[in-house]
Amino acid sequence: MPTEKSVKPETLVQGISASHGITYGQAFLYIQSDVEVPSYDVEDEKRPAEITRFEHAIVVTRQQIQKIMAEVDKNLGAEEAQIFDAHLLVLEDQALISETIREFETSGKNIETCFDKVSQRYIKAFAEIDDEYLRERACDIRDVAQRVLQNLLGQSSQNLSQLVEKRVVVANDVSPSDAAGIDSSQALAIVTDSGSKTSHAVIVARSMKVPAVVGLRDLTKQVQSGDWLLVDGYEGVVIINPTQDTLFRYGQIQLQKKGYEQRLMEANRRPAITLDGVAITLRANIEKVDEAALVKEYLADGVGLFRTEFLYLSSGRIPSENEQYLAYKAIAESLAPAPVVIRTLDLGGDKPMAGQAHLFPKEDNPFLGYRAIRFCLDNPKIFKDQLRAILRASIHGDIRLMYPMISGREELARANAVLAECKEELTNRRIAFNPNLQVGTMIEIPSAAITADLLARDCDFFSIGTNDLIQYLLAIDRVNDRIAHLYEPTHPAVIRTLKSVVDQAHSQKIKVSVCGEMAGDAVYAPLLLGLGVDELSMTPPLIPSVKYLIRSMSLSDAQKLASAALQLSTAKEILALCEEFSRTRVKAS
Repeated sequence: MPTEKSVKPETLVQGISASHGITYGQAFLYIQSDVEVPSYDVEDEKRPAEITRFEHAIVVTRQQIQKIMAEVDKNLGAEEAQIFDAHLLVLEDQALISETIREFETSGKNIETCFDKVSQRYIKAFAEIDDEYLRERACDIRDVAQRVLQNLLGQSSQNLSQLVEKRVVVANDVSPSDAAGIDSSQALAIVTDSGSKTSHAVIVARSMKVPAVVGLRDLTKQVQSGDWLLVDGYEGVVIINPTQDTLFRYGQIQLQKKGYEQRLMEANRRPAITLDGVAITLRANIEKVDEAALVKEYLADGVGLFRTEFLYLSSGRIPSENEQYLAYKAIAESLAPAPVVIRTLDLGGDKPMAGQAHLFPKEDNPFLGYRAIRFCLDNPKIFKDQLRAILRASIHGDIRLMYPMISGREELARANAVLAECKEELTNRRIAFNPNLQVGTMIEIPSAAITADLLARDCDFFSIGTNDLIQYLLAIDRVNDRIAHLYEPTHPAVIRTLKSVVDQAHSQKIKVSVCGEMAGDAVYAPLLLGLGVDELSMTPPLIPSVKYLIRSMSLSDAQKLASAALQLSTAKEILALCEEFSRTRVKAS
């Protein structure tokens, strides 16, 4: 260990916890740069050759990605290799290819310039999507686009195969192609300036079982190769040149964390029953069919939210009724007899389809705009294709249907009327479906929350989307960094609204689930259960921590917590109360 490291001051950088664990080692600084794209006019007689050159680059890129898939499959496993399915879909996107050729024919510029212009438009469209997972798919397009440009320009692609000693990988981001070159035995941790909990850096880090911290903003500007780093994947912290006191303290923390994680996984193998004998239903939120494996791995009670947008956004086109049917059928059969709640299309507004720009005009306020059920009711063919697909799949398992962004009883009635038409059409075609399919409503707009008693008359269950409900109640764009600190799940208005929705639903004898981020947070879960929420649905890896807390508390104590929270007047007071409740139960167990 170099002695000069002690001369440099200790610096703590806060990011986002992405993959749990604590490690210590020297930094390997990996700086990627975009391909420099030349721009020039192409003579008429050379235009056919330019198109041929583009087609060849697409073929070569496909071959490279397939080779990378094979390497990842061998080194990390088949599930991780599936990351590259999205890359192959980008190369097969006819809209992207045809728009590039159209741009070439119109502008007369070289094909690299045209492809770069079109791909940047796609990247921008995905980067502006609100959904974290789908927003990260902009990285897929960027990664593929860079590889195509490199092949067009005759450049070799860079990767992390240079990592030949045990190091902490420090990068502005880690693309799938970058990750493919990592020797898993040499990476101590992965830390990046950008990214979120759904970025490829996270997927790779979890596969390699190493700590990861993302969203560190300008860490690459603060670190040099060889600097000593302590990475705390639990709290999302990177400490540059830590002191001996810090290293000792973290050594103790690491021992405690490992013991706690062992207790979490042990608890997860047991039922989610409170100390006073109340069974709690914990379901999973998923976006892709192959995530059924995660639902099983974490022993979830089925799926409480299947976001169907991925079927549309991953291909950049509207999937057919049959394509959707096969996807819904696969997830239902895989998890039967556990229920699968399929949310109808929440597309539009902040989730435009890059290949279907005509369907989604640009909006000044996309969160308040043309999206979800509003888009579906305006586009009955697209909506009915999905509804028929869900109905047809309903005979293969316990499928339930749920509408997003419902604002009131009239909108719910219109959606149910379209569903009734689909049932009639299938009946006339003698195609089987479950006539008793349960139909639920998302509660994520204040008007829906206020009229929950009216909505409850026309549906079988509620699912509260706390992410949107909180942002609408508090008038806060939750992806705006300047006001993100105002996004407070424990705001008294939020707590009172949740209590009102639960009470109104129960008065009509229907159950209430929460599928927003609050459900997967062990600090908030007891409060939700104390307010009377019947079920919680969350990202699968969060289930163990929530189940552990449930098994360490009584529902009666959670009800007392909720009662006390309803008497408080500030978000900070309520948060402190919830944190103390969680801390004392975990400590006691």
